Amino acid sequence: ATVITNLLSAVPYLGTLTRFFTFHFVLPFIIAALTMIHLLFLHQTGSNNPLGLNSNV
Repeated sequence: ATVITNLLSAVPYLGTLTRFFTFHFVLPFIIAALTMIHLLFLHQTGSNNPLGLNSNV
C-alpha cells in the first residue's frame, strides 16, 4: 500500500489520497442514482421501436 500511495503522490494535480478515497466512495452512489433515473425514464416512456428498425442481424 505504501508503494501505491507514493506513486499517487508523485503525480501532481491528482489531489490527495483522501480526495481519491472520497471520490472512490461516492462514485458508486452516483452511478446507482443515474441508473435508477435511467430506468425510471425507460419505464415511463416504454421500450419501443419508433423507427421500425430490425435489430436481427
